[in-house]
Amino acid sequence: SGAVWLMLHSGSRNIGKELAEHHIGVAQKLPHNQGLVDRDLAVFVADTPQMAAYRHDLFWAQEYAKYNRAIMMALFQEVVRSEFRKAKVTFEPVISCHHNYVAEERYEGMDLLVTRKGAIRAGSGEFGIIPGSMGTGSYIVKGLGNAASFNSASHGAGRKMSRTAAKRRFSTRDLEEQTKGVECRKDSGVVDEIPGAYKPIEKVIEQQTDLVEVVAKLKQVVCVKG
Repeated sequence: SGAVWLMLHSGSRNIGKELAEHHIGVAQKLPHNQGLVDRDLAVFVADTPQMAAYRHDLFWAQEYAKYNRAIMMALFQEVVRSEFRKAKVTFEPVISCHHNYVAEERYEGMDLLVTRKGAIRAGSGEFGIIPGSMGTGSYIVKGLGNAASFNSASHGAGRKMSRTAAKRRFSTRDLEEQTKGVECRKDSGVVDEIPGAYKPIEKVIEQQTDLVEVVAKLKQVVCVKG
């Protein structure tokens, strides 16, 4: 309450995508994946050289993303400290929250690869971030450790329409209206990120009270879209 939060969003900066596409190509050429109805159903088999190579690159990319965010946040904090010297800025511990990633976890006596697509881990007592959009609030949450969801919760509000549909439906005037009070880009290049293209974040939070508890609600004053 009364504090300013710094929040950033970044991933593996394309290297994860490139590695994924490489390994998908490898999987599609394996004998056991021939004759599939859909080539995207190609898989690796456990305890094979191909699976080992995939796991190595997968976790490397996720660690890269983690350290990338840590460095960016450290630079961000240093800028704030230097620009607001009179405020004598201090920071609480950083909350780092993976999403769209794979984790090795154990459930009901089985070792599993849990893919959290559009989701974050919400283990008991673990902090998470559930963002809204350019003009709406975001939430800091604490996981409840619900095993029925594989200790997971939503990553964010989620879209209710595609980027293309948003560009067709909304104008820059709509963007200006929906981001009133927020210092951010309001040009045609970011209309696809307009708040109206996303589900109401409050409703999304209400629908997962069995997965997380709310620690703080944030309302942005500045939003920098790269």
